[in-house]
Amino acid sequence: MTSYPFTAADLEALRQWDTPTICNALEVVAPHRRGYGFTVRPMTAVFPKLPPICGLARTGTQRAAFPSGRSKQADKEMRIAWYSYVADAALPTIVCLQDLDDTPGVGAFWGEVNSAVHKGLGAQGVVTNGSVRDLDMFAPGFQGIAGVVNPSHAHVHIVAVNVEVTIHGMQVKHDDVVHADLHGAVVIPHDVVTKIPAAIDLLTRKEKVILDMARAPGFNIERLKEALSQSEDIH
Repeated sequence: MTSYPFTAADLEALRQWDTPTICNALEVVAPHRRGYGFTVRPMTAVFPKLPPICGLARTGTQRAAFPSGRSKQADKEMRIAWYSYVADAALPTIVCLQDLDDTPGVGAFWGEVNSAVHKGLGAQGVVTNGSVRDLDMFAPGFQGIAGVVNPSHAHVHIVAVNVEVTIHGMQVKHDDVVHADLHGAVVIPHDVVTKIPAAIDLLTRKEKVILDMARAPGFNIERLKEALSQSEDIH
């Protein structure tokens, strides 16, 4: 059994903060990650008001523009292999499925059925550059962060399971920790998961000085300079 330097409770704790705040914290605890490791294109959240999701990545690829070229039985076996892979996890998961089509989103893998199935298998949601549909029938509480919304599943099929994927600029591999919400998603290195809360506390205290000053009557450039100086002194 794989061991991790964090627990399910640690992952759950990170759901109280939005993904931009997690990215801010990563700039403190993993400064080398400042310029990569997150999605860089607009995405659509099925449930914009749903709390953030955070879990271990279950990765794969799909296509939908053309038939798979496999037999019906082979397609079924691949689908079962995918479901078995997603289900094999000791901690909460997030599915990261890359659409390989030249125009991602031709066919939606994610709708009423697969959102219910994957929720039942322990996944909190999906992050994909592909499409979602059945928005009013998506499994309650199962988040979909997608590149496109469309009405058809076309020829959608799983291509590969447990492979490194790239979703809107974010590279993800099996068991990476992924945090996502309506803003997009970010990968959190295993060795800094438990350091995130303290970093957020520090950043919150530093920002509070500036925000309190900016929102107070009489704010001007001199008060801003004062606030910036005070913020820099907080450690």
